[in-house]
Amino acid sequence: MADINYSIKGEKLVIAIDGFVDSANAPQVEEKINEIRNAEPKNSIEIDCRGLKYISSAGLRIILRLKKAVKDTVLTNVSSEVYEIFDMTGFTEMMEVRKAFRVISVEGCEVIGQGANGKVYRIDPDTIVKVYLNPDSLPEIERERELARTAFVLGIPTAIPYDVVRIEDGGFGSVFELLNAKSFGKLLSSGDKSVDEIAKMSVDLLKLIHGTVVKEGSMPDMKAVALGWAAFLKDYLPEDVYKKLYKLVDDVPYDLHMMHGDYHIKNVMLQNGEVLLIDMDTLCHGHPVFELASMYNAYVGYSELDHEIIKNFLGIDFETAGKLWRKMLSLYLGTEDEQIIQTVENKAMIVGYTRIMRRTIRRKGFETAEGRAVIESAKKHIIDLVSVTDKLTW
Repeated sequence: MADINYSIKGEKLVIAIDGFVDSANAPQVEEKINEIRNAEPKNSIEIDCRGLKYISSAGLRIILRLKKAVKDTVLTNVSSEVYEIFDMTGFTEMMEVRKAFRVISVEGCEVIGQGANGKVYRIDPDTIVKVYLNPDSLPEIERERELARTAFVLGIPTAIPYDVVRIEDGGFGSVFELLNAKSFGKLLSSGDKSVDEIAKMSVDLLKLIHGTVVKEGSMPDMKAVALGWAAFLKDYLPEDVYKKLYKLVDDVPYDLHMMHGDYHIKNVMLQNGEVLLIDMDTLCHGHPVFELASMYNAYVGYSELDHEIIKNFLGIDFETAGKLWRKMLSLYLGTEDEQIIQTVENKAMIVGYTRIMRRTIRRKGFETAEGRAVIESAKKHIIDLVSVTDKLTW
């Protein structure tokens, strides 16, 4: 027996099939589906297979005729057993067939990483899950999986997600196997590793990333993104400052070297002596100034006016973060010359505060005293630094 129900999601007709579909009831199932289609004509159909226990060749022919009648037809929430039937008969090559997701809870789990688009939790000694902030994140998850695969093939040590799950409180997550791995943030805050040790391991991996050339079009161009940040500030900066800022960013050469885009101590793990990069949805390419700008913000910029921010974000105090940032910058540049280090830091700060100012304005920063203070501070940094900077490269 099979029960057929339906609902409407915007312009999509969702038909739920529960039970068994075989030669005995296939005509009745098809008749019911056609009745629903006639009552609710739509150009997009989702067959929700959450309750589908089995489907025979007679049922498959119903799906095939439906797909021919309505090109935009997808199968969702398909169990592993039923998915095998669709896969074995070639349906997965003819149409989109989405597996059902197992449901997990992250309540009470340790947060071991945090990025721009989600949080990473340890759900057991062997496994972590990245929970995406966007509840409709399946396209983001697929994009990150592709970026992670691309990086892995190019020699970047990274954990590859092996499963997609639904989170009990809503949204989706990617599951990774990371046996006893600890983030650099945890290693530093616990005293297991020193600032110098973390800085060296971080820079060694960073240089590997930045030394890797990617195929054009395989990742976002960070220069284009940064130009958007600068363009946003046109009405918020003095005209001469805005024009020079935009030109500084625009003059940065096009560069196909890989960048992580959100590189900090909670997005790098140590597992059995091997360093692994996680949170790959921000992978991009461009000149290192854009990466260093992101790093400056993570360790200094975002917490400049409120030092509690970095404690909550990275689990270390503002002074330690500043020391770590400076040590990494020195190692990355291969010098202890303070003038050289400061010059490059200033370049990173220009891009970093451009991002902070735009971000705060977009988040309605003018409506709060704290937001206005951040905007004014960022604006002052930009004005002061742009006036003494001729180029963002070195």
